Amino acid sequence: MPVTITEVLTNRDIRIFINFSRKMYKDVEAYVPSFIGDDKDDWDPRKNPAFTYCEAKRWLAWKDGKPVGRIGAILSHKANDKWGTNRMRFSQMDFIDDPEVSAALFGAVEQWAAEKGCDQIHGPLGFTDMDREGMLVDGFDKRNMFITYYNHPYYNEHMERLGYRKDVDWVEYKIYTPSPDSPEAVKLHRIAEHVKRSRGLHVADIKTRFHMKSLVGQVFALANEAYSPLYGMVELTDEQIKRYASNFIPLLDPRYTCFVLNQQEELVAFGISAPSLASAMKKAKGHMLPFGWVHLLKNLIKNDALDMFLIAVKPELQGAAINAIILDKLIQSAAKGGIRYAETGPQLETNAKILAQWKLFDKELHKRRRCYIKDI
Repeated sequence: MPVTITEVLTNRDIRIFINFSRKMYKDVEAYVPSFIGDDKDDWDPRKNPAFTYCEAKRWLAWKDGKPVGRIGAILSHKANDKWGTNRMRFSQMDFIDDPEVSAALFGAVEQWAAEKGCDQIHGPLGFTDMDREGMLVDGFDKRNMFITYYNHPYYNEHMERLGYRKDVDWVEYKIYTPSPDSPEAVKLHRIAEHVKRSRGLHVADIKTRFHMKSLVGQVFALANEAYSPLYGMVELTDEQIKRYASNFIPLLDPRYTCFVLNQQEELVAFGISAPSLASAMKKAKGHMLPFGWVHLLKNLIKNDALDMFLIAVKPELQGAAINAIILDKLIQSAAKGGIRYAETGPQLETNAKILAQWKLFDKELHKRRRCYIKDI
């Protein structure tokens, strides 16, 4: 039977699109689902402020009357304007190991891209740099974070067969937390204290998630500034900041966040982490209700692993060892909280400043993911 491609337009289509990966990977231990509500809202122009500068479509692939693949396409006018490109992004792509299916899915994206006057396709990427991005190319046996994609190894073979090539890679580290009295931790603490004294900096005293809300605006403003030069990044609008803040604040733990302020109480650096939600998300299958929240709460209270989401330093202070303050606080908190290791989110392999901060730690480069690109 030939492969049929249909655009996602109805509520039934939306449910099939969202649940496709959950069904496909239900028996794969390394796969961790995302929140179903977030996946749904991402593609809703009424709920995702990115649609003020993005156009998007989704498709399903069918064979023998059954869904066998999915793919989304995003045209970010803001990203193209900033970077001087004319690209279409592909996103949330999954398919069975059938060359006809992958060819049909990417054919739909490439056709729409050509209609919109694009000359390249790249991805997987989301609407913003805060969304999941990158196709897994190494570390298929390692459990994913809930903020990242999982895919089978054969995906990469299909990409190359279809004429896609590497544009950039992200790497992810497993960082083993040192004891506070270890030589590495003692050295880091000494550096952190020196930087605080010499630069007139201090760590904000945050005890509850409510206290974090007062810093949200400064956090995302600093993220916009610090991440601006990074691959494909476009600055978040005020409405996008509100959306991401409402999604993330309930998941954060003040013990594992660090906000570095200057003498004027202005934010100059931050690090945001949370107890790993991977196990809870697998048990909840991406649902908050009726009992998903119970699994999440348990993981937030008792855990031996940490997810490191974001870290940023004001551009004019980068290279001044400000990161030492953030990492020093995390080491102290991790020891008290029984954290054995932390996992970083995807970091660009070309971001030498970020990668250099792990040089003192016992670590393992355990995942690599790729952004592919193709000229059309």
